[in-house]
Amino acid sequence: MAQRPHGSKRTTSGITSPMFSALLRIIRDPYLRIPTLTLFVAGFTYASTLPYQSMIGIGEFGLSDGLYSMLIFAAAAINVAASVLLGILSDRLGDRRPLVLALTIAGIFGYGLIYEVRSVPVFILCVLFLIPVSNSTFSILFGSIRATTNEIAPREAVSITSTVRAIYSGSWALMPGLVGLYLAHSQSMMPAYAVAAAASLACFCLYFFFVPRSVGKVGGATFGEEGFFASLMRLLDPALMIRLGAMALITGTQRLSTTLSPLITTQMVHGTVTDVGFLSGAVAFLEMPFMLFWGAMLRRFHNVHVLVAGALLYSTHLTLVSFATETWQLYALVGINSCGAAAILCVPISYLQDLIADRPGLGSSLIAVNMFLSGGVAAILFAIGTAIGDYSETARVGVASGLIAVVLMLMLDGKRSKAATA
Repeated sequence: MAQRPHGSKRTTSGITSPMFSALLRIIRDPYLRIPTLTLFVAGFTYASTLPYQSMIGIGEFGLSDGLYSMLIFAAAAINVAASVLLGILSDRLGDRRPLVLALTIAGIFGYGLIYEVRSVPVFILCVLFLIPVSNSTFSILFGSIRATTNEIAPREAVSITSTVRAIYSGSWALMPGLVGLYLAHSQSMMPAYAVAAAASLACFCLYFFFVPRSVGKVGGATFGEEGFFASLMRLLDPALMIRLGAMALITGTQRLSTTLSPLITTQMVHGTVTDVGFLSGAVAFLEMPFMLFWGAMLRRFHNVHVLVAGALLYSTHLTLVSFATETWQLYALVGINSCGAAAILCVPISYLQDLIADRPGLGSSLIAVNMFLSGGVAAILFAIGTAIGDYSETARVGVASGLIAVVLMLMLDGKRSKAATA
C-alpha cells in the first residue's frame, strides 16, 4: 500500500479499553483499514481451498500420495523464496500497491485456471508456482501494516498487529464451513477454486480502486540504502537464526497438535468425524476473541512474555489431551486450547517483524519462513512420536518441544523483555 509520507503525525485516541482502541484505530486509519480488509478477503482464498486441496489433487486428479507430498513441499519452498525476495523488493520500493496488484492477479489466474481447465498439468503448474507466489500477499500486506505502525508507540503497534491477525482469522472461521455446506451437494470440489479466484479478484479491486498511487519517497522505502544481497544476508545472522529456530519449535508444536487432533479424537477417544468438525470449529471461533485479548495484553507486557504464557497454556492443553479417554474431555479443553493457540498464532508476527525492525517487508517475510520451518518441525515431531508410541505419546513429544522452546525464548529475550517493560 502507499505508505503515509514522513512527517505526517497521528494522534492516539483516548479510548480506555485497549482491546477496542486498536480496532477503532484500524477502522479510522485508511493506511491500516485497506490492508486489513484485503487480508481478511485474501483469507478466503486459503480457507476455501486448503481443506479440500489434497482431496482434489489425489481424489479427483489421481495424483499419488508421494507426488502430492513432493508438490506441497516444493510449493511451500517457493512461497518462502517469493516472500523473502518480494519483501526485500517492497522495502526498496516503499509503495507496495504494485506488488499487491501483481500478486492478486497471480491468484486470479492460479485459482481460476484450476477451476476452468481442470487438468493435471494445470493443477500442478498453478499449485507449484502461481498460488505460492500469490500467497506472498500475506507477508506483503503485513509489511505494509508494519511500515505504518512503525510511526506509532511500539506497544500500540503490536496490539494493532494482533488485532489484524484476529480479523484475518475470521475468514478461517467463516469460509471452510460455508464452502463445505455448498460442496456437500456437489459432485466435484472444484467450485472451491472459483470462490478463491473471486476472492483474489476482490483483493485486486480493493487495492486498485481504494489505494492511491504514491508520489515520491514514502514511509517504509529504503531504495538503495542497503543492497539486495546485503538484505538477504541479514537472514543468516546467527542471533536471528537461533530465534527463528525457537519460534519454529513453538509454532511447530501447535501445527503438530492440529495434525494429532482428528487422530486422537477418532482413534484414541473413539469420537466421530462430526466431533472433529465441531471441535475444530469451536476452537477457530474462540480464537478470535482470545486474539483480541492477547492484543490487549501486549499493551502491558512484552511480546516474549505473552508468547511464553500462550505456549505454556498450549503445552498444558496438549498434556491433558494426551491423557484423554473420553470425547467430552476434549470438549472441556476447547477453551484452554483456543486461548493458547490464539497467542501462538498472533504474537509471533510482531516478534518476527521486530527481528528486522527497520525493514518491514523483509521482517514480515520471516512469517513465511517460520511457517515453512514449523511445518518441518511438526513433521519431525510426528515421526519421532509415532516411532516410540501412539498418538498420545506423540502429543507428549510435542509438549517437550514446546517447553524447550519456552526455555530458549526466556534465555534469549527474557532479560531484554524485562528491561523493556521496566
